[in-house]
Amino acid sequence: MPTEISRIFDFPYFQLEKYNLKKALNTKYDGKWESLSTQEYINKANQFSRGLLKLGINPNEKIAIISTTNRTEWNVCDIGVLQLGAQTVPIYPTISKEDYEYVLNHSEATYCFVSDVTIIEKLNKIKGNTKLKEVYTFDDIKGEKSWNEVLELGKDQENQPEVEARKKDVKPGDLATLIYTSGTTGRPKGVMLSHSNIVSNVLTSEERVPLEKGKDKALSFLPVCHVFERMILYLYQLCGTEIYFAESLEKLTENAQEIKPNVMTAVPRLYEKIYDKIILKGEDLTGIKKKLFFWAVDLGLKYEPYGANGWWYEKQLGLARKLIFSKWQAALGGELKLMVSGSAALQPRLTRIFAAAEMPIMEGYGLTETSPVISVNFVEEAGERGFKVGTVGKVINRVEVKIAENGEILVKGPNVMQGYYKQPDKTAEVLKDGYFHTGDKGELDNEGYLKITGRTKEMFKTSGGKYVIPPLLEGELKQSMLIEQVMVVGENEKMPAAIIQPNFEYLSDWAKNKGIAFSNNEELVANEKVIAKYQRTIDKCNDHFGKWERIKRFELTSDEWSIDGGHLTPTMKMKREIIKNIYKDLYDKIYN
Repeated sequence: MPTEISRIFDFPYFQLEKYNLKKALNTKYDGKWESLSTQEYINKANQFSRGLLKLGINPNEKIAIISTTNRTEWNVCDIGVLQLGAQTVPIYPTISKEDYEYVLNHSEATYCFVSDVTIIEKLNKIKGNTKLKEVYTFDDIKGEKSWNEVLELGKDQENQPEVEARKKDVKPGDLATLIYTSGTTGRPKGVMLSHSNIVSNVLTSEERVPLEKGKDKALSFLPVCHVFERMILYLYQLCGTEIYFAESLEKLTENAQEIKPNVMTAVPRLYEKIYDKIILKGEDLTGIKKKLFFWAVDLGLKYEPYGANGWWYEKQLGLARKLIFSKWQAALGGELKLMVSGSAALQPRLTRIFAAAEMPIMEGYGLTETSPVISVNFVEEAGERGFKVGTVGKVINRVEVKIAENGEILVKGPNVMQGYYKQPDKTAEVLKDGYFHTGDKGELDNEGYLKITGRTKEMFKTSGGKYVIPPLLEGELKQSMLIEQVMVVGENEKMPAAIIQPNFEYLSDWAKNKGIAFSNNEELVANEKVIAKYQRTIDKCNDHFGKWERIKRFELTSDEWSIDGGHLTPTMKMKREIIKNIYKDLYDKIYN
């Protein structure tokens, strides 16, 4: 009798019965890819479970996992913990040691498994302030306990019957994981997701992803502590997809060329970076090659799915794909047939250009609280069209979306969280009458596509009483190669304004070509010609908006915004209040 998938740890067992992959999980160690087969994956997870039992792990105990990169060990840990009826608490590696301390204490985690020396050094500074009994590392680190010690405890199979009994006791509605939202404001909240929350989302999302079962390869590099990538990894296991964990963002292209993936997932900021690098390479071309390159780009930026632009456009596109876009594909392995985007809004130009290059990005929408997928674009299936530029696709089956009178997106379905851990008041604020209040504004068109129009929390009123939606302005501005990050401000002020982090790589090249002398970023952003260049970009953006929305003033920052610097969350979203405080002098300069 085939495995019925109702709990997260059922996925690898289903894969064993259906596909039994030789290379289910693949991680690179010391320059060499090492693989676990589906059977080895299950064996190791069971061995880990047996070791945890010998440590005295009880049902509902919380086990934290912190890893700098995605790797095989994370998945073994995850399954090994869950099948004992305990819960995993994945933690972003890039948060501060103070946030480590908060999450570990709030979750009451008793054990923690970490990847490497950078994490352990940070953790050791606050470990004494937590309830952690022990910390184990995946890498071999002198003076630290290795996770291999737990595996060693589980080598003896005498307590496997107890593992099986624990597995049997886990019900679909039981809590599986606490995921602490990275949060753009305040302390992170612990989102309680059950087995059935995540399983339902995987099974329903699978209907939208055209993977060739048992044959495709996936490249994984988004942090697996993020629910988007985690759900996708379970989806890959369901579909018999080989999973390869990228070494780092810097080695993404190298890894893609090595393994030739058919699918990968990312947040919009990464697709923006890939596109910007391609354009910069195009700028270095000369003569007919440069003309051909930008002819193809211009053509790609006009792309519409399903041949909507007519036969002559399609004819030209075929030529552009052969001459130019095939090289884009080759840079990412040459076999990519699908990319998925989530976590933030994807610029329509990126949707168009990558689809034109035959590497379509299927943009979806969801939140940690919804496990995460609510809607997603998909390629044509059985005659049904599911891809529309500028939208986040159609709502997935078994999930209901309605738009409130104020435009807020409300969601009901089996994927909606149980609540925020130990915060019933916060839970009550967002779960009302069976619907989860997302905080996002949106609209459903007459074909059933969902479009995000803004964040209710990010909207603000100027002192003149006019509403401004910053993400719309920011999305328009970020289409400029000159702008890496931008935050629109102006709440209760007389006018909207912008604080901009330049794309220093592009700006430096432009300045040198214009003969502008500078020795550092401070001199660069203070240059009158540079400021005039940005003003022209702002003016062009303003043409798309009403008078009350237009950006009247701006300031350029001389430093780069980063996760480590506190400007961005681990999923590259702006921490608006923190950015405003960091650049208080620029803010005051604008409004005083």
